[in-house]
Amino acid sequence: MHTATVRDRLRDVTDPDLEDDIVSLGLVNAIDIDESTSTIRISLALGAPYSPAESKIATQVREVLADMEYDLDLAATIPSVESEDEVLPGVTNVIAVASGKGGVGKSTVAVNLATGLSDLGARVGLFDADIYGPNVPRMVDAGEAPETEDEQTIIPPEKYGMKLMSMAFLVGEDDPVIWRGPMVHQILTQLVEDVRWGDLDYLVLDLPPGTGDTQLTILQTLPLTGAVVVTTPQDVAVDDARKGLRMFGEHDTNVLGIVENMASFTCPDCESIHDIFGEGGGQVFAANNDLPFLGSLPLDPQVRTGSDDGDPAVLGSGTTADAFEAMTTNVADMIGVTRRRDVMNR
Repeated sequence: MHTATVRDRLRDVTDPDLEDDIVSLGLVNAIDIDESTSTIRISLALGAPYSPAESKIATQVREVLADMEYDLDLAATIPSVESEDEVLPGVTNVIAVASGKGGVGKSTVAVNLATGLSDLGARVGLFDADIYGPNVPRMVDAGEAPETEDEQTIIPPEKYGMKLMSMAFLVGEDDPVIWRGPMVHQILTQLVEDVRWGDLDYLVLDLPPGTGDTQLTILQTLPLTGAVVVTTPQDVAVDDARKGLRMFGEHDTNVLGIVENMASFTCPDCESIHDIFGEGGGQVFAANNDLPFLGSLPLDPQVRTGSDDGDPAVLGSGTTADAFEAMTTNVADMIGVTRRRDVMNR
């Protein structure tokens, strides 16, 4: 068996998003044939663990090689670009969840995205970067405080399989955080660099609303894979989301897509649907800016009670849970597209 034979077979595997075969796209890192064990080892440039789209690519690879009398060992890794000052070296993907204004459910989206990815089997961290209004610990019912090691390293608590970090762990429950920009920069840097995140497939950042010091610090210091922008259908929310989108554009940060939260309310008595905050604003916003629409999330009282009780909606059942799950897999798929496109363009 020759590697050229295997490579020719792999030309029959098409990336549905990049619209070419994986060999031509440069997504085959290496092919190794071990005759002593009759094993073909293939390394693919796939960077979004548990992404349904990337799982399908791996399935296609197995199918085109199925008739060969060899065992198949697949590995997925994105070749790294060397950096002298690498931040978060064990983290494969960093996702920022942002909004132009408060009150659109950004933290709800961040918590359910992280929980959904963890529920799929991914190694996940959730960083509550909203310094002035941290509420992620309540939303996942995490009462355990971080531990420290060597007086410098912070060991994050875990919940729902996720590693957690939040300013809420470090201040009193009712204590306000009144800091100027330099202090915000310092504490954010410390919470990122001094936390033992370990090896993660995804680190989800819940950013504060707006375009202030916290966002600037994150954009300047962390290797963001991409950002998710959250809005409601309401015109006012979309207007502010546009500012957030412009902020990411000015810092050359890839925007994975738009999530429309509080899209509709279904009456539990008559089952009629009410568009309380308008209809389709987020979807139109995504289309007008040539961005993926990652999902429409309903206005459901169970989401509110779940957030208050530390029970993320994505772990439930029914249409609302399905909507959050679809949003989660869409984000993972877009992470995959982003990473594979980077490899293709190198």
